[in-house]
Amino acid sequence: MPSIKNCFMNNPKVSIIVPCYNQAQYLDEALQSVLEQTYANWECIIVNDGSPDNTKEVANKWVEKDSRFKYAFQENGGLSSARNVGLNIAKGDYIQFLDSDDFLDFKKLESSLIECNNINSDTCKIIISNFRMFTIDKNVSSIPFCELRKEYFTFEEMIFGWDYKFNIPIHCGFFDTKLFQNFRFSIELKAKEDWIMWLTFFKNHAHCVFIDKPLVLYRIHSDSMTKEVEIMEDNYFKAILSLQKLVPEKVYNDYLIFVLNKKMKELVVLKKYIINYQNSNGFKILERFKKIKSIQLLVRFLK
Repeated sequence: MPSIKNCFMNNPKVSIIVPCYNQAQYLDEALQSVLEQTYANWECIIVNDGSPDNTKEVANKWVEKDSRFKYAFQENGGLSSARNVGLNIAKGDYIQFLDSDDFLDFKKLESSLIECNNINSDTCKIIISNFRMFTIDKNVSSIPFCELRKEYFTFEEMIFGWDYKFNIPIHCGFFDTKLFQNFRFSIELKAKEDWIMWLTFFKNHAHCVFIDKPLVLYRIHSDSMTKEVEIMEDNYFKAILSLQKLVPEKVYNDYLIFVLNKKMKELVVLKKYIINYQNSNGFKILERFKKIKSIQLLVRFLK
């Protein structure tokens, strides 16, 4: 799609950071969504996080096609480390993240910049858009895994609502670069690092605008979902410890009580489910079948 004429007085530059690890098969589609943006003053930093696949070859093809694409390589350090590499290189006035398997609507940058221009304030700006999900064909999408609402975008809601009411795919955000002057992603966290980012920014009273339009697409595939569950389990407590550094002691204690109550309720529900299953006809038939098989095996052994 041809680029529209830039209509912003100071023609701000947008740095799009694309970390990539072993997802070269999706990278073309992600970068095509960058190339098709109606706003033209951007740079796209592709960070190869030590991928063993052909990420380098795919990335270099785009660098040769358009000088706005840039390529960086690091030994595998994880998603947070790769995003930090992009932040260290970025020269834009605004930051847009894009994971290498996701997709931007062609008006994502333009729509976000229009909202930034409408904010009569010197405070740091965050524009959050809505999203939809897809698997293979970006033209066939489904409703989001959670509902995003303007009233969720407060510091308190980011603490107590995250993962229970909502969470925000990072490419829904469009960020004033000044927000990252004193922030980098924790390389110790392999999950929920984005939660700590949102908390940090809202704690510092960033000015937020919500665009209730699906300006990004979030790809779902079985491999990433399985890996994500494993990573979440390993990093859940690390993220809670990171929260302790961000909030007052009382808020932190309230959060721990809140989480314990949630987990207790989940255990009660799980216990009821197990009891109902054990009392079901299907479970009783299965147990009888197991006993019969055990007897048959024992008879064969005794023979």
